[in-house]
Amino acid sequence: MRHSRHTLATDLLREGASLDEIGELLRHRSPNTTALYAKVDLTALRTLALPWPGRCAMKPLKEAIQDYLALRRGLGFKLKKHTRFLVEFALFLEQAGESRITARLALQWATQPQQLQQSEWAARLGVVRGFARYWSATDPVTEIPPEGLLPYRPRRAKPYIYSDEQIQKLLEASKNMPATHSLQPWTYHCLFGLLAVTGLRISEALNLKSIDVDYSEGILTIRDSKFSKSRLIPLHASSLKVLSDYGKRRDLLFAHRKTPYFFCSRRDGRLDEGQVRRVFYMISRQIGIRGPSTSYGPRLHDFRHRADSPNMPTSCTAPL
Repeated sequence: MRHSRHTLATDLLREGASLDEIGELLRHRSPNTTALYAKVDLTALRTLALPWPGRCAMKPLKEAIQDYLALRRGLGFKLKKHTRFLVEFALFLEQAGESRITARLALQWATQPQQLQQSEWAARLGVVRGFARYWSATDPVTEIPPEGLLPYRPRRAKPYIYSDEQIQKLLEASKNMPATHSLQPWTYHCLFGLLAVTGLRISEALNLKSIDVDYSEGILTIRDSKFSKSRLIPLHASSLKVLSDYGKRRDLLFAHRKTPYFFCSRRDGRLDEGQVRRVFYMISRQIGIRGPSTSYGPRLHDFRHRADSPNMPTSCTAPL
């Protein structure tokens, strides 16, 4: 009986029936089940994939990559590394004289940088796997690298819960840090305090604009965050006072502002995330949260695990 259902599904597919129609006939709950029953004739698909007489050939791989990235970004994915990885992979195929994606070539490219960690190899292969799955709908001879080909996973960072005392030390050290300009200590003092009481992602805090701080309503507007969503965050009066004091200091230093961002660099630009992390690591080692030479330990992201206090820490409320 099962064999006859497979045969029926495959025959219907060859006759032009859609998977939805076949699934309804066989009473399948999921289209994935129907796809398993309707065994696809790869030879026939390869024929269909060839360009029709008088029609243009299949689009170049590089163009397909851009379409794939645009599609996924339209769904809300950031894809920070995907562009670079896929462009490099397309160049690798071109230099190898290959026009088709195969598991062997994908694996060869993913493991090419010998100095990378194995988890990074797996990440590179995963990016190619996702694109290959998309591209196989257009080019049926595309090989999708199987799951588990590089079964390595990055070591997940252990969450760290800051104590109130550690937060106070961090903010005090930020206020007294060696500075290249007068606003810098106050910038990090206020930034780290805001992260501690709101649980914002560091990118959200750095993208915060002056118009996003509503002092009258006590609300922060976080725009275009994860999955391109926005949200509102209520703030306690003590936190608003700190933000207001910082804004006054900033505006006194930069009378004619060039950037809309709330936290600014010494040239009145957006703070660089890499520099913020370096300053945080320096201060963390100074107060003993991190070891003098260790490359791991509490992170900025760990502020998200303890953002349960509605008040800005008291050491943040020093008057102008």
